[in-house]
Amino acid sequence: MSTAIVTGASAGIGTVFARRLAERGSDLVLVARRQERIEGLAEELAAAHGVRAEPLVADLGDPAGVARVAERAAADDVGTLVNNAGINGYAPFAEVDPDIVAKVIAVNVTALALLSRAALPGMLERGEGTIVNVASILAFASSLPPDPLPLRATYAATKGFVLTFTRTLAAEVADTPVRVQVVCPGYTKTEFHMTNGADPVDGTAPDDQPEGAMLPEHVVQACLAGLDAGEVVCVPGLADPSAVEGLVEAEQGMRGGNFAPLADRYR
Repeated sequence: MSTAIVTGASAGIGTVFARRLAERGSDLVLVARRQERIEGLAEELAAAHGVRAEPLVADLGDPAGVARVAERAAADDVGTLVNNAGINGYAPFAEVDPDIVAKVIAVNVTALALLSRAALPGMLERGEGTIVNVASILAFASSLPPDPLPLRATYAATKGFVLTFTRTLAAEVADTPVRVQVVCPGYTKTEFHMTNGADPVDGTAPDDQPEGAMLPEHVVQACLAGLDAGEVVCVPGLADPSAVEGLVEAEQGMRGGNFAPLADRYR
């Protein structure tokens, strides 16, 4: 059985991914900053499912941490990479600490791209592999005002990158056995919303989150079902998948301006 690397495995969606993959018999590499959390999870999953679970402590906002995980991702036993780690950096853009802006981009964009780059060649060579990138429904919300949505210029832009990167990469490897998917959950009941580049104090999701918040178990369930169905874009709360097809059609319409004369409205 091949090994699955799950980043951001110490809580929320990442922990659920680790549990579901272990239930399927996959060995695991659990990546997060919180050593105690991932060591405890590794012990739990190894005992419950008889898999090998390897904790790998790394800060994906630090190039050295990314390099350690990338080295592991390039190993020949890696069959699945789940790029789940992320931070939100919610704040008015004119007021947010520049260090937070840099960290959000480092974790949400740079680490995700570099880990995918590390894992993909081996997957292609072996003729099998899966890369799952966790984005957000906010990747589709660029034009919407910040109330009731969060102040999210940097965060939404990084998730827009994840969406475009994944869809484009999926097209690039479409004729290979490697599967690539982007998951775009809406508001999910996890501790993610308590963070802004730092770990929450108690490591638990608050109980007073908005009514209707999705459970992380449902996000992972949708992802795995979507992979089985061949979905590249998985939106766990989207009842009508034709909206994704509409996105493709809109993009095709926009490309009508490529190699075209200046539009009359600008003359």
